[in-house]
This record gives sequence, C-alpha cells and structure tokens, in this order.
Amino acid sequence: MANNETSAAQARDFYAHRHQGILSTMSLAMPGYPFGSVATFAPDRDNRPLILISAIAEHTRNIKADARVSLTLTEGGNDSQAEARLTIIGDASRVPDSEIDEAAARYYRRFPHATDYHRAHDFSFYRIQALRGRYIGGFGRIHWVEGAALNAPNPFSEQDEAGMIDHMNRDHADAMLAYCRLFDIDVGAQTPRLSAIDGEGFDLMLGHRVARIAFDSPVQTPTDVRKAMVALVQRARSATSR
Repeated sequence: MANNETSAAQARDFYAHRHQGILSTMSLAMPGYPFGSVATFAPDRDNRPLILISAIAEHTRNIKADARVSLTLTEGGNDSQAEARLTIIGDASRVPDSEIDEAAARYYRRFPHATDYHRAHDFSFYRIQALRGRYIGGFGRIHWVEGAALNAPNPFSEQDEAGMIDHMNRDHADAMLAYCRLFDIDVGAQTPRLSAIDGEGFDLMLGHRVARIAFDSPVQTPTDVRKAMVALVQRARSATSR
C-alpha cells in the first residue's frame, strides 16, 4: 500500500474509534476568531461526521453564517503531544429533509439517549464535508489526507445495514462479548450493542463508549460480513481454549 493510502487508512481507522471532538467554527461574537466546542458525531453513509446541534447553540449560529469548520479528534490520554490526533477541515451543512430519517437512524443507533431530539427539541442534523484532514499518528508520522480518502462510502444500503445490526443485537449478544474478549475490550457492566457496519469494520457501543473492530480485509456484501464475523468468533473461541 502506498504511503498516502496507508496514511488515509490509518486516519480512517483513528476516526472510526472516536465519537466526539472539538468542533471549531468561525465566531460571530468575536469576528475573525475560531470558537471551539465539544460535539459528538456519528459517521453518515459516506463516513462524513454527522452532528446534532441546537438552534440556540453558539456553534450553530456560527455555522449558519460561515460553513467553514474543523473537527479535532484526540486519543484523550495523558500526553496529547505524543498521541495520535486528527483534524478534519471542511464545510458544514444542514442535512436535507429528504435524508433526515436515515441520518436520525444512524445517529440514534450510536446515541440512543438523544432519540428524537430533532423532533422534541429545536435540534437539527448537520454533516461535515471534509476537504482535507491533518493526521498525526505519532512522532514523525504527520500527513495531510484528502477529503475523498476520508469519506469512504459504505457498501451497504441503509436497509441491509439496519437488518444486520438488528440481527446481531437480537440473536448474537454472545458473539459480541466474544469479540470484546478477543480484543481485550473492557465491557464493565455494559452489554455490547452493535451500532454500525461498513466495509472496513463495525462499531460496538458500550454505554457511551465506541469500541471499533476492524475486519481482517474489506467486505462488500452481507455474506462477506457474516463470514468475517463468524471467523472472529472462531478466533475468540480458539484463543479462549488456549
């Protein structure tokens, strides 16, 4: 894999493990200065950050006046300078009415506590179209990644993805626990819940935490997903028996 492709894959993987970051907008109250606020997000079908924000929030007013934003993601450890981070630079826009149902389904699968905020409260869905990303994977590993490389489309339809998620959550809680054991993911008192599947992996929610599990190789069909997940269960059982 070429260096730029490797950097893009690493940046996507880092992004896939995160669920919140610092959203920076162009301030109306302090013209010319950036304004930072904490924002949670879920990836949309093209892997673009999907955010749910209030009409009265400072960042929402800023976005309506100037769409230019950045979203900075960090590992959240004790030494931020030594750890990986990613800043996505792009334009934020409100999700069209025709796409709100799909956006809501994806967002609320990750954040069920916020279900129907866009109906019961004055919240709206926005998404960020990445132009470029600045990925720092550690000392000396600093790369610009083009937006098209960050925005990897999901190969599954919304219906296929939702069906796979529902099936796993309804019938295979034991398999999801096995995945967590295999990758040393601490579940605590939480029951893992599948929230998203794409061509490179899937997301398990542990309360408000996201546990990202990558497939060994990219998948393109629901059959591919089934085979990949069965293989992971077999690996987990083999590791347990040893």
